[in-house]
Amino acid sequence: MATLAQRKTIVIGHKNPDTDSICSAIAYARLKHLLTGQNYEPRRAGQVNQETQFVLDRFGVEAPEYIQDVGTQVKDIEIRETKGVNSSISLKKAWSNMKDNNVVTLPIVKNHVLEGLITIGDIANSYMDVYDSRILSVAKTPYANIVETIDGNLVVGSTKGCFDKGKVLIAAANPDLMESYIEKGDLVILGNRYESQLCAIEMNAACIIVCEGAAVSMTIKKLAEEHKCTVISSPFDTYTVARLINQSMPIRHFMKTDQLITFSMDDFVEDIREVMASKRHRDFPILDDNGSYRGMISRRNLLGMKRKQVILVDHNERGQAVDGIENAEILEIIDHHRLGTIETMSPVFFRNQPLGCTATIVYQMYREAGIPIENEIAGLLCCAIISDTLLYRSPTCTEVDRQAAEDLAKTAGVDTKVLAKEMFSAGSNLLSKSEKEIFYQDYKEFTVGSVTLGIGQINSMNTDELFQIEQRLTPYLKEARQRHKADMVFFMLTSILDESTKLIFDGGNAKQLLSEAFAQAEVSDNSAYLEGVVSRKKQLVPALMMVLQQ
Repeated sequence: MATLAQRKTIVIGHKNPDTDSICSAIAYARLKHLLTGQNYEPRRAGQVNQETQFVLDRFGVEAPEYIQDVGTQVKDIEIRETKGVNSSISLKKAWSNMKDNNVVTLPIVKNHVLEGLITIGDIANSYMDVYDSRILSVAKTPYANIVETIDGNLVVGSTKGCFDKGKVLIAAANPDLMESYIEKGDLVILGNRYESQLCAIEMNAACIIVCEGAAVSMTIKKLAEEHKCTVISSPFDTYTVARLINQSMPIRHFMKTDQLITFSMDDFVEDIREVMASKRHRDFPILDDNGSYRGMISRRNLLGMKRKQVILVDHNERGQAVDGIENAEILEIIDHHRLGTIETMSPVFFRNQPLGCTATIVYQMYREAGIPIENEIAGLLCCAIISDTLLYRSPTCTEVDRQAAEDLAKTAGVDTKVLAKEMFSAGSNLLSKSEKEIFYQDYKEFTVGSVTLGIGQINSMNTDELFQIEQRLTPYLKEARQRHKADMVFFMLTSILDESTKLIFDGGNAKQLLSEAFAQAEVSDNSAYLEGVVSRKKQLVPALMMVLQQ
């Protein structure tokens, strides 16, 4: 059988998510589930900032689970549930198992732990390359395997024992000659001749196999018990028993145990594809997080693999998207930003509106579908609009955003002004954070031609706090630019009360770019004061892009 992880669709915002990114993902996943009944799960591509955590706590909603990469993983493809077998089973039983299940590799498993692998090739080699008459005892072959392989009947002895000392031989000579080559501990294949059976037992053979279903006399049985000689009767002739007996050896003697190539459920297909192509193995075992065996995959499984299904909210820039997005199947994009660099393999549902917040679009979609908005979802969407529009102060804010937020506030039973003050206060408590934590509160990358810009932003109602953060963050920008290999990095220190931004920057052409984009602004070597500029999306990015495109 084959198994496939339950099909689900991930709803996710951009890296370094803000309140809109997180809340819109949660709300839209809920809406899609209510509309379709299918599995839509919100995820986040970065750390939840303090403002967003306050919002989630305020309305009793858990933060979405973090996902670093949406590339296709082993758990996203079909895994053949080849049942693990015990290492003591015979080669014949292993062969039959392979034929019945149409596989060429069997996993040997004990207590859910993979011990080794055996292939059809290994079994074939056991027939073609083994000439040692002692191989059965070297392999410590259980008598149970021998009985099963030759369709035998145990006359004397126990199936719990094993043949582990002598050689295998056929008693084709008369008893006088047999005495010269039968040794203690041997396994002797013989016919119905009483004298031959008696001779083999008296020579202390470990086991005799009586062929063609011949009866075993009471005298022979008694003598065998006295000499602790196992007696097995088989319906086959001597030739057939001799031909089959090597198939009774346990597979543990031939299985591969060293340097096994295994994959985990969380491994990415792009990472394992090259390994699979470089090896001649037909099948590869899969282990779960606990190291337990789960199943097998082959290169053929990769041909029909299903990519992760993803819906993007609040962004459509490749540089802002979660890792592995190029290997995912994008179904929808819900956004309020400029058209970016995301490419899709097939047409998608794309809703992009010139509004102040993605949450406003999600609110509209609830209303259009006639789906009642639950209190906590209304609270999240309201907070997202307040955050993105700075409580309607941002130039990106429209009357549609304002009306949506106020309507959501009624549903959630909150006052937007009080809620805004609490949110911004929670988000402004930044001095205890490191420079790195502050920088990645809300950081996005934009590409224009061959130029990459990194732009971060924080909003605060405390001007003293902004000043202290400026002093700490200015020298950090160079490190951040080098880490992201960006041409220029900007960071907006936005005062909600003053409705202005102190912009600090790093990069060879950043000062010139700003001087051209904001001719009236005072631009120093590493900072600029931008009066009336509070929106990255509508004020800063378009101005920079316009200069770069000229």
